[in-house]
Amino acid sequence: MKLKLLLPFLFVTPVALAQTTVRPDAAIQQMNSEVSAQNIETIVRKLVSFKTRHTLSDTTSKTTGIGAARNWIKAELERYAAASGGRMKVEFDTFTQPAGGRIGKPTVLKNVLATLKGTDPTDTRVYLVSGHYDSRVTNVMDSASVAPGAVDDASGTAVSMELARVMAKSKFSATIIFMTVVGEEQGLNGSTNVAKRAAAEKWDIDAMLNNDIVGNTVGMENGIKDNTSVRVFSEGVPSTTVNNARALAALINNGGENDAPSRQLARYVKEVAERYVSHLNVRMVYRRDRFLRGGDQTPFLLQGFTAVRFTEMNEDFTRQHQDLRKDKGVDYGDLPDFADYPYIQKVARMNLSVLANLALAPGQPQNVTVSTTGLTNKTTLKWDAPKNGKRPAGYYILMRETINPYWEKKIWVTVNEFTSDYSKDNYFFAVQCVDAEGHESLAVYPKPAGR
Repeated sequence: MKLKLLLPFLFVTPVALAQTTVRPDAAIQQMNSEVSAQNIETIVRKLVSFKTRHTLSDTTSKTTGIGAARNWIKAELERYAAASGGRMKVEFDTFTQPAGGRIGKPTVLKNVLATLKGTDPTDTRVYLVSGHYDSRVTNVMDSASVAPGAVDDASGTAVSMELARVMAKSKFSATIIFMTVVGEEQGLNGSTNVAKRAAAEKWDIDAMLNNDIVGNTVGMENGIKDNTSVRVFSEGVPSTTVNNARALAALINNGGENDAPSRQLARYVKEVAERYVSHLNVRMVYRRDRFLRGGDQTPFLLQGFTAVRFTEMNEDFTRQHQDLRKDKGVDYGDLPDFADYPYIQKVARMNLSVLANLALAPGQPQNVTVSTTGLTNKTTLKWDAPKNGKRPAGYYILMRETINPYWEKKIWVTVNEFTSDYSKDNYFFAVQCVDAEGHESLAVYPKPAGR
């Protein structure tokens, strides 16, 4: 098969900055154009109107509390689903959270999930995008005070909901689930339930995107105004290897501390999002989350799934987890007037670009290995075709120097074996499936052959 000239292609020297020539997918561009800052603002202000969305707040009122909020979210997602031709189903993911920690008594909690079924019955891949719809004030157990939660995390909830509205009309090979989860502030309760359910039911999750605090563009103390940058947090050493000495030793011996699946997802996000979203700088942060903090991606990582977190570049802590008040001339509280809605629109478009590109692409290459049969300054990679989804038109061999964060060189091949003149001692490699339209799978870091 000959290389199609319209495919994304890259050739640069390993010491140069990566430069990519691509043909963006017109369908993805069209979907991005439909993502509306006005719709996002409407969603955020509606969520704020419920006064508090504390996980332990009222569930019977039609206008106030967590119950009213989740009922509205579900009804709104069902309205969006009408455009899907029956492919999007909306449900409560209901569970009882036992007493303990920040949950004072056994409590029935409900996530809201909108599942857009993939069109290929042989494609089992699932992609998740999430924001948490609960909110809080200074006292995490205060379920009565007004807790607007505009940026934390009505912004992330609005991202999931707006993407459901826009993407419901389109068809994708793989399944996409738009989640709004509860109980994040009480201990990641909602996301933990979905992650455990996914593991028990063997969902084939290829990637999970968590949006939490993605609506502010002015940093507290430093006064930095930045509406062009967003952070993506990704773990290096997989959470599942921490108590697995053999897996940890293999990772260290293979030099893969910076090439776990979630780190590959972060690189993918940067490349694809910056391809489609103007004036956006995706800043990779080499941590699972902010310093000594956590989010709804964590339970998925602990279950062995690939997940990352998105957060604004410079946070304003006078807006997060605060009682509404004015103290020494400073306003406190997470109010909707302080959110930057065109910025949330950019973040939503970033999520959409990544989800759509992945859900349209072939699956990941399987059994990717690097030959260890003899001492050589060359590198031989072998792999199998993806286990589900469309057949790839070809593959990218990705390559970078060991000290560099991003892939620097892409080499197009149509076979399942490749030998490079560059040594595996000095460079990192990975393999990626690509279809005829240029949609790429996630990259897979090779294992030593026979191990």
